Amino acid sequence: MISRENNKSNLTGSQQDFRLAEYYDYFITQKNNKVTTKNLGEKTALLNKYFFEYIKEYNIPCAYIKKEDKRKLQFLKFDEFPFRIKIINSADARTAKIFSIKAGSLLQLPILEYHYGDLKDSVITESHIISFNLCLYDELKIINRLCSKINAIVKSFFERRGLLLLELTCMFGKFESKIFLIDDFSPLSIKISSGKTEEKLPDPYKIETAAQMKKYSDFLLKLTNGD
Repeated sequence: MISRENNKSNLTGSQQDFRLAEYYDYFITQKNNKVTTKNLGEKTALLNKYFFEYIKEYNIPCAYIKKEDKRKLQFLKFDEFPFRIKIINSADARTAKIFSIKAGSLLQLPILEYHYGDLKDSVITESHIISFNLCLYDELKIINRLCSKINAIVKSFFERRGLLLLELTCMFGKFESKIFLIDDFSPLSIKISSGKTEEKLPDPYKIETAAQMKKYSDFLLKLTNGD
Protein backbone atom coordinates (compact mmCIF):
# COMPACT_ATOMS: atom_id res chain seq x y z
CA MET A 1 0.00 0.00 0.00
CA ILE A 2 1.25 3.50 -0.85
CA SER A 3 0.88 5.83 2.11
CA ARG A 4 -1.30 8.88 1.56
CA GLU A 5 1.74 10.78 2.89
CA ASN A 6 3.96 9.74 -0.02
CA ASN A 7 4.07 8.90 -3.73
CA LYS A 8 7.17 6.75 -3.30
CA SER A 9 8.22 3.12 -3.29
CA ASN A 10 11.48 1.64 -2.02
CA LEU A 11 13.34 -0.55 -4.48
CA THR A 12 16.13 -3.04 -3.94
CA GLY A 13 19.35 -1.63 -5.36
CA SER A 14 22.10 -3.57 -7.06
CA GLN A 15 24.62 -2.70 -4.36
CA GLN A 16 24.50 -4.51 -1.03
CA ASP A 17 24.43 -1.50 1.31
CA PHE A 18 22.20 0.78 -0.76
CA ARG A 19 18.56 1.03 -1.80
CA LEU A 20 16.66 3.18 -4.28
CA ALA A 21 13.53 5.23 -3.81
CA GLU A 22 11.39 5.94 -6.86
CA TYR A 23 8.84 8.75 -6.86
CA TYR A 24 5.71 8.50 -8.98
CA ASP A 25 3.49 10.92 -10.87
CA TYR A 26 0.48 10.66 -8.56
CA PHE A 27 -0.61 11.44 -5.02
CA ILE A 28 -3.30 10.21 -2.64
CA THR A 29 -5.74 12.89 -1.48
CA GLN A 30 -7.27 13.26 1.97
CA LYS A 31 -10.39 11.68 0.47
CA ASN A 32 -8.24 8.68 -0.50
CA ASN A 33 -8.42 9.39 -4.23
CA LYS A 34 -5.44 8.69 -6.48
CA VAL A 35 -4.68 11.72 -8.67
CA THR A 36 -2.12 11.63 -11.49
CA THR A 37 -0.02 14.79 -11.86
CA LYS A 38 2.48 15.22 -14.70
CA ASN A 39 6.14 15.20 -13.60
CA LEU A 40 5.26 15.02 -9.90
CA GLY A 41 7.74 12.17 -9.36
CA GLU A 42 10.60 14.17 -10.87
CA LYS A 43 9.69 17.27 -8.85
CA THR A 44 9.47 15.26 -5.62
CA ALA A 45 12.88 13.70 -6.24
CA LEU A 46 14.37 17.17 -6.84
CA LEU A 47 12.80 18.59 -3.66
CA ASN A 48 14.10 15.69 -1.58
CA LYS A 49 17.56 15.97 -3.10
CA TYR A 50 17.72 19.69 -2.34
CA PHE A 51 16.51 19.51 1.26
CA PHE A 52 18.49 16.38 2.19
CA GLU A 53 21.65 18.07 0.94
CA TYR A 54 20.64 21.31 2.65
CA ILE A 55 20.11 19.86 6.13
CA LYS A 56 23.21 17.67 5.84
CA GLU A 57 25.13 20.96 6.00
CA TYR A 58 23.71 21.33 9.54
CA ASN A 59 25.02 17.89 10.57
CA ILE A 60 21.67 16.11 10.41
CA PRO A 61 22.34 12.39 9.72
CA CYS A 62 20.51 11.54 6.48
CA ALA A 63 20.38 8.18 4.72
CA TYR A 64 20.29 10.00 1.38
CA ILE A 65 23.37 9.39 -0.82
CA LYS A 66 22.71 10.82 -4.27
CA LYS A 67 20.22 11.31 -7.10
CA GLU A 68 20.24 8.35 -9.50
CA ASP A 69 18.02 9.67 -12.29
CA LYS A 70 14.98 11.90 -12.76
CA ARG A 71 12.75 10.03 -10.32
CA LYS A 72 15.14 7.90 -8.24
CA LEU A 73 17.30 8.67 -5.22
CA GLN A 74 19.89 6.40 -3.63
CA PHE A 75 19.87 5.81 0.13
CA LEU A 76 21.75 3.69 2.63
CA LYS A 77 20.01 0.34 3.10
CA PHE A 78 18.27 1.34 6.32
CA ASP A 79 15.77 -0.49 8.50
CA GLU A 80 12.75 1.77 8.72
CA PHE A 81 10.98 2.62 11.98
CA PRO A 82 7.27 1.83 11.38
CA PHE A 83 5.90 5.22 12.39
CA ARG A 84 6.12 8.79 11.16
CA ILE A 85 6.31 12.08 13.04
CA LYS A 86 4.30 15.13 12.11
CA ILE A 87 6.00 18.29 13.32
CA ILE A 88 3.20 20.80 13.77
CA ASN A 89 3.94 24.54 14.03
CA SER A 90 0.39 25.86 13.75
CA ALA A 91 -2.87 24.57 15.13
CA ASP A 92 -4.48 22.14 12.72
CA ALA A 93 -8.22 21.45 12.88
CA ARG A 94 -7.80 18.63 15.42
CA THR A 95 -5.56 20.64 17.76
CA ALA A 96 -7.73 23.74 17.44
CA LYS A 97 -10.85 21.77 18.41
CA ILE A 98 -9.23 20.10 21.42
CA PHE A 99 -7.75 23.31 22.87
CA SER A 100 -10.45 25.74 21.71
CA ILE A 101 -8.14 27.93 19.68
CA LYS A 102 -8.38 29.26 16.16
CA ALA A 103 -7.25 26.86 13.44
CA GLY A 104 -4.04 28.11 11.90
CA SER A 105 -2.83 29.85 15.06
CA LEU A 106 0.95 29.73 15.34
CA LEU A 107 2.29 27.66 18.23
CA GLN A 108 5.07 28.85 20.53
CA LEU A 109 6.60 25.38 20.50
CA PRO A 110 6.14 22.67 17.84
CA ILE A 111 4.01 19.63 18.55
CA LEU A 112 5.48 16.22 17.70
CA GLU A 113 2.62 13.96 16.67
CA TYR A 114 3.30 10.26 16.07
CA HIS A 115 1.38 8.29 13.43
CA TYR A 116 1.24 4.56 12.78
CA GLY A 117 -0.34 3.11 9.64
CA ASP A 118 -2.42 4.88 7.00
CA LEU A 119 -5.83 5.10 8.64
CA LYS A 120 -7.28 8.57 9.21
CA ASP A 121 -7.17 8.09 12.98
CA SER A 122 -3.54 6.94 13.17
CA VAL A 123 -2.25 9.04 16.08
CA ILE A 124 -0.31 7.11 18.71
CA THR A 125 1.69 8.10 21.79
CA GLU A 126 5.27 7.59 22.92
CA SER A 127 3.96 4.88 25.23
CA HIS A 128 2.50 3.00 22.25
CA ILE A 129 5.84 3.19 20.47
CA ILE A 130 7.74 1.77 23.45
CA SER A 131 5.09 -0.76 24.53
CA PHE A 132 4.78 -2.29 21.06
CA ASN A 133 8.56 -2.31 20.50
CA LEU A 134 8.38 0.03 17.52
CA CYS A 135 11.46 1.79 18.82
CA LEU A 136 13.73 1.75 21.90
CA TYR A 137 13.30 4.56 24.40
CA ASP A 138 16.81 5.92 23.85
CA GLU A 139 16.25 5.81 20.08
CA LEU A 140 13.03 7.77 20.44
CA LYS A 141 14.84 10.45 22.44
CA ILE A 142 17.35 10.80 19.60
CA ILE A 143 14.54 10.96 17.03
CA ASN A 144 12.74 13.67 19.03
CA ARG A 145 15.92 15.76 19.25
CA LEU A 146 16.50 15.38 15.52
CA CYS A 147 12.90 16.44 14.79
CA SER A 148 13.35 19.62 16.83
CA LYS A 149 16.57 20.49 15.03
CA ILE A 150 15.21 19.63 11.56
CA ASN A 151 12.13 21.76 12.24
CA ALA A 152 14.25 24.75 13.28
CA ILE A 153 16.39 24.45 10.13
CA VAL A 154 13.52 24.05 7.67
CA LYS A 155 11.32 26.61 9.42
CA SER A 156 14.14 29.17 9.19
CA PHE A 157 14.60 28.36 5.49
CA PHE A 158 11.00 29.31 4.75
CA GLU A 159 10.89 32.29 7.12
CA ARG A 160 13.79 33.89 5.23
CA ARG A 161 11.56 33.70 2.16
CA GLY A 162 8.53 35.22 3.88
CA LEU A 163 6.74 31.90 4.33
CA LEU A 164 5.42 29.95 7.31
CA LEU A 165 6.18 26.27 7.83
CA LEU A 166 2.92 24.86 9.14
CA GLU A 167 3.84 21.20 9.20
CA LEU A 168 6.58 18.77 8.22
CA THR A 169 6.42 14.98 8.31
CA CYS A 170 9.59 13.00 9.03
CA MET A 171 10.49 9.32 9.06
CA PHE A 172 13.62 7.67 10.42
CA GLY A 173 15.54 4.45 10.01
CA LYS A 174 18.69 2.68 11.22
CA PHE A 175 21.83 1.68 9.38
CA GLU A 176 24.66 -0.01 11.27
CA SER A 177 23.01 0.96 14.60
CA LYS A 178 22.90 4.67 13.74
CA ILE A 179 19.68 6.63 13.28
CA PHE A 180 19.14 8.53 10.02
CA LEU A 181 16.43 10.73 8.56
CA ILE A 182 14.98 8.79 5.63
CA ASP A 183 11.89 10.84 4.62
CA ASP A 184 10.45 13.26 3.50
CA PHE A 185 10.57 16.58 1.68
CA SER A 186 7.71 16.11 -0.74
CA PRO A 187 4.76 18.43 -1.49
CA LEU A 188 2.71 15.98 0.60
CA SER A 189 4.95 16.43 3.63
CA ILE A 190 5.87 20.13 3.53
CA LYS A 191 2.93 22.36 4.36
CA ILE A 192 3.58 26.10 4.04
CA SER A 193 1.50 29.25 3.77
CA SER A 194 1.89 32.98 3.24
CA GLY A 195 -0.37 35.95 2.97
CA LYS A 196 2.37 38.01 1.33
CA THR A 197 3.13 36.13 -1.86
CA GLU A 198 1.76 37.56 -5.07
CA GLU A 199 0.71 34.08 -6.12
CA LYS A 200 -2.04 32.66 -3.93
CA LEU A 201 -0.99 29.19 -2.78
CA PRO A 202 -3.42 26.29 -2.58
CA ASP A 203 -4.30 25.24 0.97
CA PRO A 204 -1.78 22.40 1.51
CA TYR A 205 -4.30 20.53 3.68
CA LYS A 206 -6.94 20.55 0.94
CA ILE A 207 -5.09 19.71 -2.27
CA GLU A 208 -7.42 17.47 -4.26
CA THR A 209 -6.68 18.15 -7.95
CA ALA A 210 -3.73 17.81 -10.31
CA ALA A 211 -3.83 21.57 -10.98
CA GLN A 212 -3.59 22.39 -7.27
CA MET A 213 -0.71 19.96 -6.78
CA LYS A 214 1.11 21.32 -9.84
CA LYS A 215 0.83 24.90 -8.54
CA TYR A 216 1.98 23.93 -5.02
CA SER A 217 4.86 21.67 -6.10
CA ASP A 218 6.07 24.22 -8.68
CA PHE A 219 6.11 26.91 -6.00
CA LEU A 220 8.12 24.74 -3.61
CA LEU A 221 10.59 23.84 -6.33
CA LYS A 222 10.99 27.49 -7.33
CA LEU A 223 12.15 28.27 -3.78
CA THR A 224 15.11 25.93 -4.19
CA ASN A 225 16.45 27.66 -7.32
CA GLY A 226 19.36 29.98 -6.97
CA ASP A 227 20.37 28.99 -3.43
